[in-house]
Amino acid sequence: MGWTEFAAAAGFFFVSHSVPVRRPIRERIAGWIGGRGFILAYSALSLAALGWLIVAADRAPYLQLWPWAPWQPYVPLIVMAPVCLIVALSVARPNPFCFGGANNDAFDPARPGIVGWTRHPLLMALGLWAGAHIVPNGDLAHVLLFGTFAVFALAGQRLVDRRKRRELGARWDELDHARRHGRSLDFRRFGPRFAARLLIAMVLYLVFVAIHPVLFGVSPLP
Repeated sequence: MGWTEFAAAAGFFFVSHSVPVRRPIRERIAGWIGGRGFILAYSALSLAALGWLIVAADRAPYLQLWPWAPWQPYVPLIVMAPVCLIVALSVARPNPFCFGGANNDAFDPARPGIVGWTRHPLLMALGLWAGAHIVPNGDLAHVLLFGTFAVFALAGQRLVDRRKRRELGARWDELDHARRHGRSLDFRRFGPRFAARLLIAMVLYLVFVAIHPVLFGVSPLP
């Protein structure tokens, strides 16, 4: 199917990420399956769309934009370490600034954690992942794939901010001001909870390295 499948997969990815989070649709679905059910269903749909898009990029015609070099695989290999740490510090944590935060009513802007650095840590992780993977994938299909994710991660932050501003009203500005002046992540305070999430990040990184050849047919190791 070549470029046709790639275009269809890209369209499905954007529809699956934009339509379900619209407030009327999200509330209706959450009314059927509950808030947690919506998050699980949306996550599964997102992973399915991502998987199809990656497979479609592999099937697209190969058009080289720049040659491969031995140093290039080190870029994603290095960048994925902070990506895994960001993910580990973000999942299942209260974050009223994004869609899908866990127990957002418990968010303490005086102790925002990683949200003190950025309102959208998972989108930041997505942007870093995408940008790093552009380097060793210098063909047109993969540059479009990862470049699209990078743009999506940047544009998505503004989109989510706009929607959450409408939902929270003046409360959004109050929370944002408080979280920027709250006690952000302090790596010198090495408590058991941080240690647990650091361990999760390390395991996540090793799992990604191990399953990368299985899922994508290419080893991430140089």
